[in-house]
Amino acid sequence: MNCPFVTIAATVALATASNVGTAAETAPAKKPAASTSLNAIDRGKYMLIVGGCNDCHTADFTARAGDVPEREWLKGSGKLGFSGPWGTTYGSNLRLVLSTMTETQWVRYVKDLKTRPPMPWFNLNQWTDADLRAFYKYVRSLGSPGEAAPAYVPPEKTPAAPLIQWPK
Repeated sequence: MNCPFVTIAATVALATASNVGTAAETAPAKKPAASTSLNAIDRGKYMLIVGGCNDCHTADFTARAGDVPEREWLKGSGKLGFSGPWGTTYGSNLRLVLSTMTETQWVRYVKDLKTRPPMPWFNLNQWTDADLRAFYKYVRSLGSPGEAAPAYVPPEKTPAAPLIQWPK
């Protein structure tokens, strides 16, 4: 029996069924809400997260896969140094750094910042003034600044461990 209607219906059904799995696979991924839609403190937190600031400025953040309470965020890298041809640097305690500046001073400081690795200052320089101001407000909302990170160690001196070593 040759029924064109049945043949067409079966073809459409098969085509539809074969595309069900791929529709979800090809749907665009949901993007995080734009930081401009958030209040200043939430926007600052968003910038901190997408900027990866905790990776170096919060002790053990990366080693603990981000499972560090927010009350410990941005107090510096602890004793973990980043060592390479530039010497050894430590992720600064951003709570302490920002506690010494006004919001306007912070924005100006970041726009002119050029520092040693691994700090990606060239990325931070690109943040908008509004994003920098929001970040400032968020960091200042975190509370007590805590202690300073260890000081920079020049390349001719031997730093204390632990270290992340870059090739020399």
